[in-house]
Amino acid sequence: MTQTPDRRGWLGVLSVALGSFVLVLSEFLPIGLLPAIADDLHIGIGTAGLVVVATGLTAAVSSPVVTVLTSRVDRRTVLWSLTVLLVIANLVGAFAPTFGLLIVARMLLGVALGGFWAIGAGMGARLVEARSVIKATSIITAGISVATVASLPLGAFVSSFASWRVAFLISAALAALALVGQLVLLPSIPAVQRVRFATLGGLLRVPRARIGLIATVFVFLAQFAAYTYVAPYLEDLVKVTAGTITLALLLFGVAGIAGNFVAGATLSRNMVATLTVGKVLLAVAIVLLPILAWSVPGVFVLLALWGFVWGAMPLGMQTWMATATPGGSEGSLALFVTTIQLSIAAGSVLGGIAVSSSGYGLDFTIAAAFALVGAVVLLTLGRGDRTEDPGPADPAAAPLSEPRSAEPAVDALRP
Repeated sequence: MTQTPDRRGWLGVLSVALGSFVLVLSEFLPIGLLPAIADDLHIGIGTAGLVVVATGLTAAVSSPVVTVLTSRVDRRTVLWSLTVLLVIANLVGAFAPTFGLLIVARMLLGVALGGFWAIGAGMGARLVEARSVIKATSIITAGISVATVASLPLGAFVSSFASWRVAFLISAALAALALVGQLVLLPSIPAVQRVRFATLGGLLRVPRARIGLIATVFVFLAQFAAYTYVAPYLEDLVKVTAGTITLALLLFGVAGIAGNFVAGATLSRNMVATLTVGKVLLAVAIVLLPILAWSVPGVFVLLALWGFVWGAMPLGMQTWMATATPGGSEGSLALFVTTIQLSIAAGSVLGGIAVSSSGYGLDFTIAAAFALVGAVVLLTLGRGDRTEDPGPADPAAAPLSEPRSAEPAVDALRP
C-alpha cells in the first residue's frame, strides 16, 4: 500500500526519535559503569569520568562544524551518516583494549551527538505539516527523557551480571536498529540553505537568538549543577538504599517524559509563559530538596516536580532557537547544542566545587539561583521580542530553496 506523504513524514519522525534515544542513551550509559570501566582498564574513577567529558566537549565543537560542512547535503544522507558513526563509536568502545581507544570511541560519539542535535532535532519541521511541528519535535526530544530513564538502570543491570562492554554492544545494536528504520522510513530531505561559520556568528546579532542562548546557559547550568549530584545527595543526605535511589531516578525520568509532551501542547499557546513558569518551578524543586531531606515522600514529590518541568526545557529552548531565525534554524540549533554541552560541563564542575566545599545545600541553592536568572532573562527580555531573520552573512550563504512551510510554523510558535 502506498503511504501518504503525511504518514511517511510521521514514520520518519519516529525513526529520528529512535535515533535521539540511542544517542542520549549512549552518552549517559557510562555514568553507571564508571567503577567497572576503571577496574577493567586499571585507571582511577576520576580518569574514567573523562569518557563522559570527552563526549560532551567533542559534541560542543562538532555541532557547528558538522552543520557548516554538510549544509549542502540532503539531510537524510547526513542523518544516515551520523547514525552509522553512532554504531561504529559503540562498537569501538565495546572492544577498546585501552583507555585511549575508548576515549577515541567516545569522541566519535560526540561528533554524532553534536551533528544530530544540530540537524536531526529540527527535522520535525521538515517532515510534517506546520500545525504539527511542535508535536513532532516533542516526539523526537522525548528520546532525551526516555534515555535518561533507561541509561542508569540499564548500566547498573548489565554491570551486575556481565562486563561493561556488553552495555556498549547493546547500544550498538539499538543504533543499528535506528539506522534500519531511518533507511526505510525517511524521505528525501533536501538541504534548504547554505550555512557558513560567518552565518553562525551573524545569529548572535539577532536579539531573540541571543536571549535564547543566554537563557539556555542558565537553565543547563542549573540542571547539571544539581542533577549530577542527585544520586550522592539521596545516598548521603536522604540516606536511602540503592534500590530506592534507582526508583527515585526512574520517577524523575518518567515525570520528564510527561513534561515533554505537556510542553508540546503549551508551547504553541505561550512560549514565554511555559518556559518562565518551568524555570521558576525548577528552582523551587531544587532549592527545597536539601530542606526536605528528612522526608522521603517529600523528596519523591520534589523529584517528580523537578523531572516534570525539566522534561519541558530541552523542547522549549530548542523550539525558541529554531524559531529565532526562520531562515537559519540549523545554525541556531548548532549554537544551541554547543551552548548546552559547554553548560553541562560547567554546571557539573561548579556543582562539584560547591559540594566539596560546603555540601549539597550550597550546590542546590546555586543551581536554583541559576534557574531563576534564566527565568528573569526570558520574562524581561523575551516577552516583547519578535522572531527575526538576519539574512545570510554573504551571497553564498543564501538559502538554496525555500524551507517547507517555514513562516506558518514560525507564526504559530510566536509567544
